[in-house]
Amino acid sequence: MSRKTKRQQFDIPETEVADKRRRPRSPDQTLKLYLKTVNPLTENQRRTFDSYYSGQNLLLMGSAGTGKSFLSLYLGLNDLLKEDSEFKKLIIIRSAVPSRDIGFLPGTQKEKMKVYELPYKQIFNELLGRGDAYDILRNKGIVEFECTSFLRGITFNDALIIVDECQNNSWGELVTLITRVGENCRIIFSGDYFQSDLNPKHQRDTSKGDILKFQKVIESMSMFDVIGFTHEDIVRSKLVKEFIIKSDMISNDYN
Repeated sequence: MSRKTKRQQFDIPETEVADKRRRPRSPDQTLKLYLKTVNPLTENQRRTFDSYYSGQNLLLMGSAGTGKSFLSLYLGLNDLLKEDSEFKKLIIIRSAVPSRDIGFLPGTQKEKMKVYELPYKQIFNELLGRGDAYDILRNKGIVEFECTSFLRGITFNDALIIVDECQNNSWGELVTLITRVGENCRIIFSGDYFQSDLNPKHQRDTSKGDILKFQKVIESMSMFDVIGFTHEDIVRSKLVKEFIIKSDMISNDYN
């Protein structure tokens, strides 16, 4: 993604997010958010932009470090925050699966889920240029974060939906996710079936089969485009790109 500093300004009413310890601000005061201009850096990133702007829903699959989550959130925010947007909120959905068993997490459901929101806070900070941008939009209900465990019976309307790390979802969860989509919605799935955090091994194998089955169904739908990211799309850093390429080569030798 481009690191251009040009940003598009959005005015967000600030009264609802004012610190309770301070006197409430007048209704006409606004909080200015500036969305950075992002341009595609690779051919598959360009295809992602083109497909999204043509009105398609997306399934983005492939290597780590290719910008799938970053691009998904940028496209969603760019669409949501424009003055004439037809969408009311951006919903980020992720399965609460840790990369390693760290035992029982204390606290309420909301407190437990905060650890899974950290990557998105970082992306929002980079895109909007301020560390509290994610919290501001969350507090105003413009952005929501949901866990796949609590979606049954919910219908999303007038929303942009980002399903991140979708390789960690079972077939049942994937079906639940896509059948929550109501009127006037766009949805982006992103993931990499080689990065599944499910445990033990037989669950990882099952999950890979589930996401591949899901991808097969999505590929047959006219309302979706599926874009596969490869080593050539890795933009996080040269180190990451070299490591993943070499790791895959050595892994193939052991299979």
